[in-house]
Amino acid sequence: MMWLTIFSMAAVVFISRYLLLEPKLPLRLSEKTLTFLSYSAPAVLTAILAPIVFSPEGHLDISIDNSYLICAVVATLLAYFTKNTLLTTVLSIGLFFIIY
Repeated sequence: MMWLTIFSMAAVVFISRYLLLEPKLPLRLSEKTLTFLSYSAPAVLTAILAPIVFSPEGHLDISIDNSYLICAVVATLLAYFTKNTLLTTVLSIGLFFIIY
């Protein structure tokens, strides 16, 4: 049963990728669908990030003592003003290791 599940999931992933990424297939997505899908990565990343930043100890912590929140704010500001992903990542991780 486990092998059937693994192969079934592999087939689902392969077929979904093949249908959308193969340029020879006539499948084209509309502009509205592409716009809708462009929001999926930020939505998923926000869903992963929010619990880590706002409740690192399991309860809501919006204070100056929350190093995750401070580093997230700094990283957001750095990303907005510098528009440099590498610089933002390195500086915010460095800040996290300094204040944690």
